[in-house]
Amino acid sequence: MKIVTYNVNGIKARLPRVLEYLTEDQPDVVCLQELKSADEGFPAAEIAAAGYGALWHGQKAWNGVAVLARGQEPILRQRGLDGEPEDEQSRYLECDVGGIVIASLYLPNGNPQPGAKFDYKLRWMERLAARARTLLAEERPAVLAGDYNVIPNDDDTYSVPAMASDALMQPESRAAYRRLLAQGWTDSLRSRAPKGGVWTFWDYQAGSWQRDAGFRIDHLLLSPQAADRLVDAGVDKSYRGRDKASDHAPTWVRLR
Repeated sequence: MKIVTYNVNGIKARLPRVLEYLTEDQPDVVCLQELKSADEGFPAAEIAAAGYGALWHGQKAWNGVAVLARGQEPILRQRGLDGEPEDEQSRYLECDVGGIVIASLYLPNGNPQPGAKFDYKLRWMERLAARARTLLAEERPAVLAGDYNVIPNDDDTYSVPAMASDALMQPESRAAYRRLLAQGWTDSLRSRAPKGGVWTFWDYQAGSWQRDAGFRIDHLLLSPQAADRLVDAGVDKSYRGRDKASDHAPTWVRLR
């Protein structure tokens, strides 16, 4: 089973690229982030025509997550995270697909930092950690897939000085990510590239793609039961180089 996380940076603008990926690669599950679309604007018909069932949690102009499953309908488990009832941002969607718990998440960026946005990011990470502990207690194969907006290690970026003041690389962000892993989750891509140097994001500015000046912020974390099934993990980098592509590349894990 190939499970993909893909921040599309606008489902309407990027729909041709998404459909292209579904048709060419035919992954089993795709977790989308940054839909930038209200629920009623989600292109369910086009995705169904490509052979995928879908659940989505949209928000007009901002955020938004979805789970697509090839040849079947994802079963909804939870929309949003507990802990802040007033939080209306669409950033978490948890489903059951073929007996595996799969969550698509879009963690807050947190810039500028310090400030309210960074504080929200850290609170959101604690709420995610609480949900992750609950999932581990179920002792089932589970995958937390998404754009974490965290660069976990220095070798996960093309330039430490360039990112040093960014919320993605602050000690607090990294510490929260490490606490999540310490619960028992496996960073699948890191397990296959322990020396780093693998990017999932290239900014549109300053020729970042052409210079390969990227960093790794898209992660698929595996519960112990899912990690036992791990075959491989990687990045479908070539899709970032296509016309009018997202600034993220599809990032994936393959499980038995």
